Amino acid sequence: MFGLAPEWLLHRGRPLAAATVLSHPEQLARLTAACPEAAPTAAIAGDPCYDRILAALPHRDRFRRALGVGPHQRLVVLNSTWSTRGLLNDALPRLLPRLASELPADEYRTAAVLHPNIWYGHGPGQVRAWLDRARRAGLVTVSPLDAWRQAIVAADCVIGDHGSVTYYAAAVGTPVLLGAFPSDDDHGADSVLDPASPVAALGRAAPALRGPGRAGDLRAQIDRAIDTHAPDRYAGLAALTSSVPGESAALLRRLFYGLLGLPEPGHGPALLDPLPLPAYEPAERTAPVRVYTRILGTDPARVAVVRHSETGPDDPVGDAADDADAAHTAVHEDTRDPGRLRVADVIVRHGPADDPRVGPPAAWTAEVLARHPYCRLAVWVDGPDRCVVRTRSGRLVRLRAQPGADGRTDLTDPAAYASALHGWLVMQGASSLPTWLVVVTGRAHHQVSVEHAPR
Repeated sequence: MFGLAPEWLLHRGRPLAAATVLSHPEQLARLTAACPEAAPTAAIAGDPCYDRILAALPHRDRFRRALGVGPHQRLVVLNSTWSTRGLLNDALPRLLPRLASELPADEYRTAAVLHPNIWYGHGPGQVRAWLDRARRAGLVTVSPLDAWRQAIVAADCVIGDHGSVTYYAAAVGTPVLLGAFPSDDDHGADSVLDPASPVAALGRAAPALRGPGRAGDLRAQIDRAIDTHAPDRYAGLAALTSSVPGESAALLRRLFYGLLGLPEPGHGPALLDPLPLPAYEPAERTAPVRVYTRILGTDPARVAVVRHSETGPDDPVGDAADDADAAHTAVHEDTRDPGRLRVADVIVRHGPADDPRVGPPAAWTAEVLARHPYCRLAVWVDGPDRCVVRTRSGRLVRLRAQPGADGRTDLTDPAAYASALHGWLVMQGASSLPTWLVVVTGRAHHQVSVEHAPR
């Protein structure tokens, strides 16, 4: 029982703390059983972290857009605590390549929240090295101190373990899959859970992620967890998170001023800082991307696009290849393997159009096609909803997605629109440039204009 045992609370048999802050009376019962000497110091004062998460729930869509997640995309957050039985040690190395290869890049977004002790115990360089392939395939690593709360508010599904982040996600009604969890057969101090604790109850209530199966099985498990989830599934766990939700600021201030022997300030209520809106961080895939396209209609031009990041030689092809009219490979200019550029059908770059180092887009696209004779399209993504494309025939066009009904920018990676154009030109002929494209990615239909761009 981490934090409630005598070795954490007593010094020479006496309590270390003047006050031991608890969020729920059930913790007091366990504290009394585990360390009765510290029980008189207990104070029920709620959970400010949980209160900030609850206050941020109305802003969920903003947090999603900050992570580049559109309304028709699903955000999968991976969470690992600091433990030999945490997700990082138990399942994450197998999960990451499966997620990249099974989840279509334009229908899902993945993010990782790792315990601070993972970063500081192993070192940021080592952790980045472990996650490098997944990050190049589109995984975003979320700050373990600043933005993890926003990530679980934004998530459609959390794949986690017995850490507090996974528990918070369940408590606010997010679907949870347990990729790792200590069992009664585990041994070691960091592997044993108090069976009476709320975290142990989460292990009994949440579904476990099954091991490797047929291609597509991981996606099916994630979709099933989301589609069949009842919002009140973990209501009992939420009730155990805090017995006084929304009141922690007032209770903690009262406690602290009481310990100081001072009267509380009388000029206003005790308030917590709201969770800040994170910086915009869309997916930028520098790993090669397998793309499958299918023509759905010609008036207007409608093209279905399915993109999968490549993570290794054994990536499953899946059903997208069977349904496709054509397939091609898109490679970011900053790929780790420059040899892939020589055989790429589409070469992509992200950056502002006025970047003096490599731009403008007209010059860069011409340079790329001259350098790589087998490349059909050079694509400069210079905004969240737009890109400049040069075809092998030399035509320079601007692709721009129309905003949604609410006026907000389409957040699908514009490289997907360029791949749709590639599929159209392959099937319809190099001279059949449309003026509009309807690009279909999963359930989303993106209205994309095709305009001649100034050279």
